[in-house]
Amino acid sequence: MRLAFLMCSSLLLAACEQLGIEDPAKAAAAKEAEGRAVGGACRHAGRALEDCYTLNPKVSKAAIYAGWREMDAYMRENNIEVVPPQIARPEPASGKKKKGEGTEEPQAAGSSDQKALEPASPRAEMRRSA
Repeated sequence: MRLAFLMCSSLLLAACEQLGIEDPAKAAAAKEAEGRAVGGACRHAGRALEDCYTLNPKVSKAAIYAGWREMDAYMRENNIEVVPPQIARPEPASGKKKKGEGTEEPQAAGSSDQKALEPASPRAEMRRSA
């Protein structure tokens, strides 16, 4: 009886990962590996550490630095050149304006430029027809 109970309980406990219960050690190791990969990619692309930190705020700075440093050593040993990124940096989505923004002259109320900038939504269509 005891043996059957122990076998059943060990089988149930062994299946915790299949139930979606995450192992904290594995999750931490995965985050560390992801941070190192991000840091290595930043170094390979020729980005500065500060840029990498800014572009990846949710990733550990220590992990990014470790990956950046490892990739730097690897690139120096093997004479690998930097591969510049082909896609431009995304614009920040925050409401803050950069220096010099917002200094344009206001458009006239019914100008065609303003109509072209309005989103194509039902409300915008109603405003145009009114």
